[in-house]
Amino acid sequence: MSERILEVEHLEFSFRTYGGVVKSVRDVSFHVNKGEILGIVGESGCGKSVTAQSILRLNPEPPGFFENGSIRYKGEEIRSKTEREMRKIRGLEIGFIFQDPMTSLNPTMKIGKQLEEVFVGRPGISKKEVKEKAVNILKMVGINEPEKRYHQYPHELSGGMKQRVMIAIALIGSPSIIIADEPTTALDVTIEAQILDLLKDLQKTLGTSIILITHDLGVIAKLCDRVLVMYGGKIVERGTAEEIFYETSHPYTMGLMKSIATLDTDKNQALVPIDGTPPDLFAPPHGCPFAARCQYCMEICREEMPEEHVLTQEHKCSCWLMHEDAPKVDLRAGVVLEGGSHE
Repeated sequence: MSERILEVEHLEFSFRTYGGVVKSVRDVSFHVNKGEILGIVGESGCGKSVTAQSILRLNPEPPGFFENGSIRYKGEEIRSKTEREMRKIRGLEIGFIFQDPMTSLNPTMKIGKQLEEVFVGRPGISKKEVKEKAVNILKMVGINEPEKRYHQYPHELSGGMKQRVMIAIALIGSPSIIIADEPTTALDVTIEAQILDLLKDLQKTLGTSIILITHDLGVIAKLCDRVLVMYGGKIVERGTAEEIFYETSHPYTMGLMKSIATLDTDKNQALVPIDGTPPDLFAPPHGCPFAARCQYCMEICREEMPEEHVLTQEHKCSCWLMHEDAPKVDLRAGVVLEGGSHE
């Protein structure tokens, strides 16, 4: 059995606003094994980024606050640590690649200084050693002329190069886990492929665990060992990448699958959108968060949250269609095969 390096249990994180409390993350539990790539997928507003930033306590508190839950890194509780203790974890133990390199890098600081910030205030390492580490990490992430880039400002680099710098910043402290929050959002397709290949190579070379946040199923298929599918602040399906793609069990996951084009999609074939809008997290629904948009919705779906049904050791799904008394459904064909009553 693989060593668990991170364990998140019953995490609930909310934000106080003028309009009320937004329940962004609702009872989320998962773990990360040493050396694996875990994907978290879902549409905008489903709670992916808030979940990821909760691990490093990056969400502003206030207005954000933990309502419940435990986050254990190498057996130590993150929630009980002081801000000073968290500074030792951020960068050195857990690295973070932010969503947009255009705005995440400081435009007034040279690249080298931004890389070296991880080591500010840390004894036992000289300025010369820090610079050597910075130049070597730039080289490792595929930046040409690293000595020259070390002395440049962000505006002098291309978008792809800035993203490589973001990855270098996340890696320079040799962390055990890297959290990558949509690391290819602002990049063109060619650069995106290079960045994904780079992340995969670094994971193999360094043995680093990666949590990859994305809404792109193509990225998930290319990189991830296991996948969490989030909707309405909750995990609705989880499993290995193969199980999520080939044994899809939740109507929302299938909706995501049908809304993207594949190589064999006819150019005249219309993609199938998921009708409706995500739930209002000011007042989350009592039942399944996807009930209002689900074509298989039954009365119980609106009234009670489904339990997580275990399909295999890794594959689990929170959907009332998994219940033995529910109608049998072919999700790929989009038809009810037999039994049951639904709206």
